Parts: sequence; C-alpha cells; structure tokens
Amino acid sequence: MTEDPAARTPVILGIDDLRPLPRATRIARTSRDGIQLLQEHRDQLIDELWLDHDLGGDDTIMPVVTLLEEAAFSGRPFQIGTVFVHSANPIGAETVVRLLARWNYHVRRATA
Repeated sequence: MTEDPAARTPVILGIDDLRPLPRATRIARTSRDGIQLLQEHRDQLIDELWLDHDLGGDDTIMPVVTLLEEAAFSGRPFQIGTVFVHSANPIGAETVVRLLARWNYHVRRATA
C-alpha cells in the first residue's frame, strides 16, 4: 500500500531568534541549531523554510546559507519547496535571497 502524498504532514522549518512562526513544525533560534535542524531533515522534503537574517548578538543566518550553498555546489541541494526570507534587515535579506537564488533554490522575500 502506498502512502497518499496529500495526507503527508507538511514540514515547515523556521530559523528565527524571536518570531513565533505559528505555521512552523520546528523552530531553531540560532544558526548553530538551524544547521542541526536542517541536517536532521537532510533526506526529506522540507515544504517551507523560513529564515531570519539577524539572529541576535553577532549571530546571523549566514552559516545556514553557507550550508545550503555547499550542498548545492556538491550536487546534492536540500529538497526545499520554498525558502521564505523575512527580516527587518533589508540588505541582509536581499543578500540571502540573491545567494540562494543563485543555487536554484526557490526563494522569496516574505513577512512573518
């Protein structure tokens, strides 16, 4: 018996230090925890990935972006439906969008 894909619970991950992200099934609050969260979902479809640029103190989303870039560079990008970048830092957000789009991730700016 095959599983009905429509019955699958969507995987919605968020990496944000403050926002509650009510639709997210899991949330990481630091870049380090975000990397771990993505690695835990490495071989499954992530329907949505919500990224905030500034994660408190000196922490930013850039280590996570680097992980996503390196995965794409090695020919094994993460399976992500859409990456949503939400940030009060417009320059940081545009940098993330530009970098991920370069590696063919479906990415867009959004409000959280």
